[in-house]
Amino acid sequence: MRATAQAPAGRETHRPAAPGHGLGPVAGAGVPRWVVVAALGVAALTLLPVVVVTARAVTTDPGAAADILLRPRLAELLGNTLTLVVLSGTACLGLGIAAGWLVERTTLPLRGLWRLLLVAPLAVPAFVNAYAWVSLRPGTDGLVAAVGVTTLSYFPFVYLPVAAALRGLDPALEDSARALGLGPVAVFGRVVLPQLRPAALGGLLLVSLHLLAEFGALELVRFPTFTVAILQQYDTSFAGATAELLALVLLVVTAGILLTEHLARGRARYARLGPGSRRRAGVVPLGRWTVPALAGLGALVVAALGVPLGSLARWLGAAPDAFSETASDAGALVPATLTTLGLAAAAAAVTLVAAFPVAWLVTRRQDRLAAAVERATYLASSLPGVVVALALVTLTVRAVPVLYQSTTLLVVAYTVLFLPRAVVSLRAALAQAPPELVDAARALGVGYGGALRRVLVPLALPGALAGTALVVVATATELTATLLLAPTGTRTLATGFWAASDSLDYAAAAPYAVVMVLLSVPLTWLLLRRPTEEAG
Repeated sequence: MRATAQAPAGRETHRPAAPGHGLGPVAGAGVPRWVVVAALGVAALTLLPVVVVTARAVTTDPGAAADILLRPRLAELLGNTLTLVVLSGTACLGLGIAAGWLVERTTLPLRGLWRLLLVAPLAVPAFVNAYAWVSLRPGTDGLVAAVGVTTLSYFPFVYLPVAAALRGLDPALEDSARALGLGPVAVFGRVVLPQLRPAALGGLLLVSLHLLAEFGALELVRFPTFTVAILQQYDTSFAGATAELLALVLLVVTAGILLTEHLARGRARYARLGPGSRRRAGVVPLGRWTVPALAGLGALVVAALGVPLGSLARWLGAAPDAFSETASDAGALVPATLTTLGLAAAAAAVTLVAAFPVAWLVTRRQDRLAAAVERATYLASSLPGVVVALALVTLTVRAVPVLYQSTTLLVVAYTVLFLPRAVVSLRAALAQAPPELVDAARALGVGYGGALRRVLVPLALPGALAGTALVVVATATELTATLLLAPTGTRTLATGFWAASDSLDYAAAAPYAVVMVLLSVPLTWLLLRRPTEEAG
């Protein structure tokens, strides 16, 4: 009886959005004009580096371009890059969904602790993770090492949205499916998994974009991809044609990944609107699988968190004076920490403001304009930070020289690079916010400003908090763009760490890594907070 009575509540949870209805622009929940204009402005800003890179690449002499693009080396780089994206992305997807289901939908002991431990690897930058494994096992290199390090660093990008989606799903459809005779596996595969698609694909997209732009970790494990090759070219020729053409190919690869994600996501609606109140789903008893589940999650946490933290502790223990010497240096740790905090706060604020109109547009309109705006914000983020930085330098030197080597330009670069983190987080939150609530507010005479303040902002708060934390972590650990754009004399924790580790001075690098981790730990707690979450 319960499944029959509650079936209408789930009836509208997962259905195609008809043209001009539901999420479309014709409905009352359509997007106000100022949001469209703001989203277009954000998209134009993020496309500036892409335009510069493309313009430089297409003006290369055709003969020279053909020589570069037809080299066997380019095919090798393309194969390495795509292999890494496929293998690491698949591993992150599997680990994120499995870990999310175990923590949120089973009788796993100490669920609150596991939630924290499975997000905590985000506090360890990928290049610090690679540094830990390389220093522990000097022969750690190649494809296996690259896939391992990046998977351990990035699987929380899938786990976080999947776990949040599992907590927010109404179990009415699952009850109905069980009432129709489906078993637990069939219910998960045919009912739960399709509703996790936006969250899982959003997380996978973030992982893929990070893999395309990753440099530090892959350089340490000696696995050449497009980004590593581009940085090597800039080291030798600073702005040579080879680097520009490699960046252009990387853009094409990114466009292909964005198109694939867009097609896989589809046009389904996931907001629930119906009678009754949402309730928490029941949990599946693990029984004899409890010990294997704990062992598997424990091994994952040890590899992703225990090894890097243990390695840092080992290096600090091997050189106990390194931390105090670095901390006491007036031009080192303390100023670098303060600078990192200031830049991260500014970048998070600007990025969140820029992401909101984009996320609002893409969750309320299912048309080409919305898709084009969203994809535009992702393109530049796949480029290495140094490519984006050099493009912005070119633009500012020619158009606005006063911005050259300014903090403002550095924050703009962070916004361009990390906007997808905020967009994906906000998009996931707004996708589960019924647009009919805005309809109701408008019908009661509330303007769009009031509807934004009283309806959308509270509903988007979980995504805003998650996006803020993700951008702060990314800014605090960004390396290549910071090296190029930071005002003269500016040092962050990431650049201080890289300067020491690049000269193989692991003891001097360890204090910077420790502070980066300590600063990021509170943000992992922020990522776990949900206004409606029950204790558990």
